[in-house]
Amino acid sequence: MPVPIPRQRAVPAVEGGQAQHAPAPAPGAQTLPAHPADAAVTPATATAAAAVAATAAATAAATENGGGNLTLLVIEDDPAQTLSLPALLDAAGKRIKIRTARNLTEAERLLTDDVHCILLDLALPAPSSLGRTGAEEELGTLKHVLRLAPKHAVLALTASGDIERATEAVRVGAQDYLFRDELDTRVLTRAIRYAVERKRADMAQRQLTESRLRAQENARLERGLLPTPLLDGSPLRFAARYRPGRSRALLGGDFYDAVRTPDGTVHAMIGDVCGHGPDEAALGVQLRIAWRALTFAGLCGDELLSTLQQVLEHERPDDEIFATLCTVDISPDGRRAGLCLAGHPSPLIARSGSLAELLPYENSGPALGLLPRARWPRQQVELGGAWSLMLYTDGLIEGRVESGSRRRLGQDGMVAMIRRQLGEGLSGDGLLQAAVNEVRDLNGGELTDDVAVVLLERGGR
Repeated sequence: MPVPIPRQRAVPAVEGGQAQHAPAPAPGAQTLPAHPADAAVTPATATAAAAVAATAAATAAATENGGGNLTLLVIEDDPAQTLSLPALLDAAGKRIKIRTARNLTEAERLLTDDVHCILLDLALPAPSSLGRTGAEEELGTLKHVLRLAPKHAVLALTASGDIERATEAVRVGAQDYLFRDELDTRVLTRAIRYAVERKRADMAQRQLTESRLRAQENARLERGLLPTPLLDGSPLRFAARYRPGRSRALLGGDFYDAVRTPDGTVHAMIGDVCGHGPDEAALGVQLRIAWRALTFAGLCGDELLSTLQQVLEHERPDDEIFATLCTVDISPDGRRAGLCLAGHPSPLIARSGSLAELLPYENSGPALGLLPRARWPRQQVELGGAWSLMLYTDGLIEGRVESGSRRRLGQDGMVAMIRRQLGEGLSGDGLLQAAVNEVRDLNGGELTDDVAVVLLERGGR
């Protein structure tokens, strides 16, 4: 059935009701005029329409004098007869503004963002495009309005006693239903408040559910991207701690990995992409995966880092992005290692019978992505029989030593801290956990930068 064309008004309609040509209403209330063509309507329909129309008119004057927080859009094609009612008030005691539309075409024009609730007469003909009749047509009208206004509360208006259709309307998506012959100021006011608050609660719950689902999906994705060291067959013990700087994130710009190649060599790395947002985290994952693939392909030292720089240059979102990196390759007997530093802090070594100290830093190269055709020399390091080798990112050493202080822990402070913790008998996971916790406590709260720490240990022989 075609959408009804609005009847020609004698005077323009206004928000809050139509301009008045009827006799003056009683003091304290205003009324809407009846249209001549609507004279032969049922009493229930006339009463309901008149109640809404009279409320709209009563609200018009109040709207001009102060306005209200809530706006009601009434979609009703029989605004016949008149009935005076006091103005509707919202929960804060302010007047509710009311707009009236006789069909869906008018409703679409009046449905602006400041409308909070829609009162829809289910007897209103559905758009002809739906191709339905009878009850399907009435529910089709409701479904059309719900599609037109997915963020608005909707009240369904139907005939008295038609409880089946009313409950079906709620099932389809309306917040509540009203019967025409039971409509009065108290019922309508309460229904509007309830519908608006229920819609807000539904929207909030839906957004919360969607947010939780996105968070779960992100967590699964990030957890899948975290490294699983491949050290089967190695006598070395491995431990790691990772704490991203981003709130509620699992990944940051720091990255690490460790693998054992078929010749028995254990390769480990740790790196830091400047920044700690999602783009930096993604780039860190790409560099880690590239490092693992290149390592298994047999690349090492300068050749490996030069190739990683090419990966960085092609994948980074901005030419200003760079990454620091530390790689070590430990011989199969565990007594020697090759070390390459690309703008990264030098690892800490704790040999049996000696104090923990930093490995040499003098022969390091620049961070990846800073200089084209850079070189990264590989230096040989004697590890000894029993040792602990700790690789870390600068998030561990850049925390402040006390809340509000400008002084940072630094490498010297970290070395002193690790020496003390080793002296207390800590090792492995316990050592890393104690180190990260102490750095956080010294900082006076959570660290703002990403933190990654890797520990490789070998017992004496």
